[in-house]
Amino acid sequence: MPEKKTSQRASKHKTPSTQAGEFVREEIEHVRQGKHGARSAKQAIAIGLSKARRAGVKLPPPPGGRKAPKATTKKPSPTRSRATLQALKREGSAAASHEALSRQARRSARNRGPAELERAARKAVRTKGAAARSEAARKAARTRARKKV
Repeated sequence: MPEKKTSQRASKHKTPSTQAGEFVREEIEHVRQGKHGARSAKQAIAIGLSKARRAGVKLPPPPGGRKAPKATTKKPSPTRSRATLQALKREGSAAASHEALSRQARRSARNRGPAELERAARKAVRTKGAAARSEAARKAARTRARKKV
């Protein structure tokens, strides 16, 4: 169940994708706080998107031909809910690290095309910080030098 403040923040946005982003952000925070874990960044994002769909955000169904769970009045099985939560609690929190999320964004952008990949790379540079940017520049210089020889 999403927190009330997340639903309120989401309702302030116009587009479904930015509304869904609020739910994904909440899920990433939950993993970072240790409320539960996730096996990968992709899983944490998927949980957030699922919550958004259940809250009524107009998102396309998940890929792979699976049906998105409908927001019904029928109560979910407590046994199943408990089992799911216990399984998530056994997972780690590395999936919500900045590095893991950055890797996931780059991978996703690569599937979308070169323009999207460049946009993701530029954003990564902006959010990297001075020390990491400097290290990346040194690494790029080494790579260029190796390719010349």
